[in-house]
Amino acid sequence: MSQENQVKLRIENLSLSFGGVKALSDTSLDIRDKEILAIIGPNGAGKTCILNCISGFYKPQKGEIYHDGHRITRIRPDRAAKLGLARTFQNIELYTGLSTLDNIMAARHMLMKQNFLSSAVYFGGAHKEEIRHRHTVEDIIDFLEIEPIRNRVVGVLPYGMRKRVELGRALALEPKVLLLDEPMAGMNLEEKEDIARFIIDIFEGQGDTYPDTPVLRDGVSCIVLVEHDMGVVMDIADRIVVLDFGRKIAEGTPEEIRTNPQVISAYLGKQGAVPG
Repeated sequence: MSQENQVKLRIENLSLSFGGVKALSDTSLDIRDKEILAIIGPNGAGKTCILNCISGFYKPQKGEIYHDGHRITRIRPDRAAKLGLARTFQNIELYTGLSTLDNIMAARHMLMKQNFLSSAVYFGGAHKEEIRHRHTVEDIIDFLEIEPIRNRVVGVLPYGMRKRVELGRALALEPKVLLLDEPMAGMNLEEKEDIARFIIDIFEGQGDTYPDTPVLRDGVSCIVLVEHDMGVVMDIADRIVVLDFGRKIAEGTPEEIRTNPQVISAYLGKQGAVPG
């Protein structure tokens, strides 16, 4: 990965506290264009807190966040989504009473241009616009191989399928930056392999396979992946940042991280090598 790649997101000296608990302490990192950046670390290291600050769910007490050179510190979550920052959650956040199709379609409201009145009448422009959005959603459903559950209520779906639906909802926002918070947590080996394949395909784009759906056709600018499975991280990440107790203790390529003494100590407490 070239050091000259444009920085899409820059985090400078970010600090976040909850009462007397410091979740992040002067943490800085860059997320570059055309890369998959993995953020790893033991439980409680502050990985999810970084994603929450980027997407506006948490407001840091100190530090700045920039997106394409523009300051977005303490941005509202809806504004972050409109800027092209989409995410999944560690604990699945879906509309459990709605179908797979409706959950993914719900994300498209950010991109709808018709006003309330024309949508209520559901004629002309509003009707055509919904057809276009439904076409995009159907492409996402096809890409994630969830056609058999498109009309199933998500609350009764297996855990692995709900994870796919949440990924589909994030894609429906047509993001430039995709924030994935433990997308493979709780999955078996086969499910993890599927998600890893989807992540790579999303990043690289599918070209003419989905010509009318930009996020699938062209891919995303960058992916930030928070994940505990070191095998997956070492396989698909271009660069890795390691956190421990809210501080960045290492940054580098997968091979550099795998043999880094500080990382080994944080994970294992003894000499060895991080599994990978």
